[in-house]
Amino acid sequence: MISQTAEYALRAVVVLGSQPGRPMTSQDVARVARVPGDYLSKVLQALGRAGLVEARRGLRGGYVLSRALDELTVYDVVQAVDPLRRINSCPLQLNAHTERLCSLHQRLDDAVAMVESYFKQTTIASLLHDQTAPRTGPLCELPDSLGTASRDSALPRT
Repeated sequence: MISQTAEYALRAVVVLGSQPGRPMTSQDVARVARVPGDYLSKVLQALGRAGLVEARRGLRGGYVLSRALDELTVYDVVQAVDPLRRINSCPLQLNAHTERLCSLHQRLDDAVAMVESYFKQTTIASLLHDQTAPRTGPLCELPDSLGTASRDSALPRT
């Protein structure tokens, strides 16, 4: 459905969102999010260019989110790193489809539009505070090095 890059970006944003205002190094984000560190650095740079995260320099520096959790959506994150692609014209570049999409491509575009709409409605705050997943929290799994107490403090579900 979404690319691995978008998945990594979402995991990183959820981790940063669990610590509002507290800078985290890219290595710490990578460890908690279970994302390869080298690749995450590139993802964080893309999120920074999009204005979603900012890098703070210094001894206690690191990355923080640039927006409030209830104003940052899944759509914002996905679009920053690997945008959803709508079908505006025939992907096969057939002359017969210059004015309207064929039924297949129209249905596919409609599906992308529904996903786009749902992503726009889903805030990072809603992922962090989702009560339908109380056993796992906002991410599928956390590093074993984070015990229950650490996990709960790293990714609060209040």
